[in-house]
Amino acid sequence: MNQDRRDRLRDAAIAVLAQEGGRGLTHRAVDAAAAVPTGTAKNYFPTRDALLRAAAERCAERCRALAGAGPGPADAAQLAALLAGLLRDAAGPGRTRVLAYLELQAEAARRPWLAALLDPVAAADFTAHAHLLRTAGLPGGPARARALTLALHGAVPHLLTGAPATLAAAGLDDLDRFTRELLAAVCAEETR
Repeated sequence: MNQDRRDRLRDAAIAVLAQEGGRGLTHRAVDAAAAVPTGTAKNYFPTRDALLRAAAERCAERCRALAGAGPGPADAAQLAALLAGLLRDAAGPGRTRVLAYLELQAEAARRPWLAALLDPVAAADFTAHAHLLRTAGLPGGPARARALTLALHGAVPHLLTGAPATLAAAGLDDLDRFTRELLAAVCAEETR
C-alpha cells in the first residue's frame, strides 16, 4: 500500500480525534479529513480498532521524534525554559497531537491492547525527565522524576482548556514562573 497515503490517513485520524473526540473517529470522518475518496480509510484500516491503532502508532512516532537528543540543559534555568517551551507547544502548535493522545488514553482505559501501545510513550517521559534533572545538575532520582512528570502531565489538560481562573489558580498563566517554581519544589532538599 501507498505509505504516503497511509501516513496522510493516520495524520487525519489524529486530527479527527483532536477535533471530534473518540466518538467522532469514523472511517468517513478520516476520509473527509484526509480529502480522499470515501472508503479509502476502510481499505487501509478495516476496523475502528485498526484506526485507533494507526493513530496511536502515529502519535508514538511523533513523540519519539520530539524526544530531545543531545546533552540536555546545563542548569535549572535552562531546564525551566525547556519545560515551559514543551508546555507552550502542548497548548499551541502541538495541541492537535496532544488532544488526540489524551483521547487515545481515554480509549485505552477500555482497550488493554491500546494501553499496551501507549505505555512506552508515557513511560519514556519518566526516564526523560530523570535524565533532564541529572543533566541540569539538579537533585534527581525516581521520586523527583515522577513528581516532575506527573505535575507536567497534570498541567496539560488545564492548558488545553485555557480557562483563565484555573490557569491563574494553578500558576499556569505564566509558564516560565510555573516551571521555575515546579523545579524548586521538586528539587528542594529534604529536611528531616
